[in-house]
Amino acid sequence: MDPIDIIILTSQEDGQEGPAPQPPENNAVPPEQPQPEPDLKYKNGKEVVKGGVLGFFIGLAVIVPGVSGSTVAIIFRLYDKLLYALGNIFRRFKKCAKFLLPIVLGLAVGFVLGFLAIQRLIDISPFTVIGLFAGLMLGSFPAVYDEVRSEKKTPLRVGLFLIGLAVPVAIALFSVFASEGAQSLEGLNVGHYILFIVLGYLVAVTQVVPGLSATALLMAFGYFSSIMDSVHLSYWQQNPAVFGVYVCLVAGFVAGLVTFSKLLTKIFAKHRAGAFFVIVGLSLGSILTMFFNPDIYAVYQSWTTALNVLDLTLGLVLFAVGIVVAYLFVRYERKKKGAPPMLEKK
Repeated sequence: MDPIDIIILTSQEDGQEGPAPQPPENNAVPPEQPQPEPDLKYKNGKEVVKGGVLGFFIGLAVIVPGVSGSTVAIIFRLYDKLLYALGNIFRRFKKCAKFLLPIVLGLAVGFVLGFLAIQRLIDISPFTVIGLFAGLMLGSFPAVYDEVRSEKKTPLRVGLFLIGLAVPVAIALFSVFASEGAQSLEGLNVGHYILFIVLGYLVAVTQVVPGLSATALLMAFGYFSSIMDSVHLSYWQQNPAVFGVYVCLVAGFVAGLVTFSKLLTKIFAKHRAGAFFVIVGLSLGSILTMFFNPDIYAVYQSWTTALNVLDLTLGLVLFAVGIVVAYLFVRYERKKKGAPPMLEKK
């Protein structure tokens, strides 16, 4: 039999002509499966309270340098849900809005309390207040490190950790030594308003990426004190144009929350471990920068002439208290939830 006939006969199956189906190669990549949507329903009142506490720290993060609401979201196992809800607020409005409502209410309380009370306490005894919040952030750091504890420490991942560590430190150094100081919100042009949209976007990024500080970022650009001082009725009456600044900041902030949360969700779906090595570095770096920013640096300079022993002592004591309280809470959450990873190992 001719070799061509043999080929034709062997390629026919069940009387149908055509080539036989080829078996899949061993190294063939299966099609990407869509990520399941997280359950955004609060199961009980305690979970609602957790959402409010998360929002409280997000609001507070705008006032206190180094405080990260996203770190609290990781401790509460709400980080994935928060990213999904923010990134899909327009596509799944009702579902996401119900989840975000307690967080938004907590955010409002945290911002108002931070502005009216915490900021005044910082003005009176800055090292004491920063010491307490730095202790809380350091005590909660193991919750972030849990995400990479069992991961292999490759040179690439160690490099990602170091990059994450360097970013907040670099921002702090720039804000202390290279920033031109407080910038005015008066006499603005179109370029300034574009800058405020960008700043609003970057502030939103700091709220969804653990370890980045909105306060430190605004200090680096020189607008933190200006914006905080502008929130006053007399200032509004004298400079009504400042509301244009607020509109630009809010517009950039909303755009940043939606788009960057969606981007992070996609990144975590494909490169979760690597992304969290960066986040671990960011979180540790932000704790270091809580003790090194323009406000605290001014305190250190004042201590060269007259050391405030009470402020230093209270700060160190509350720093230790914050570590213990936060770490005990992390251990409680570990035992209650069994400390499962945020994403199953593949």
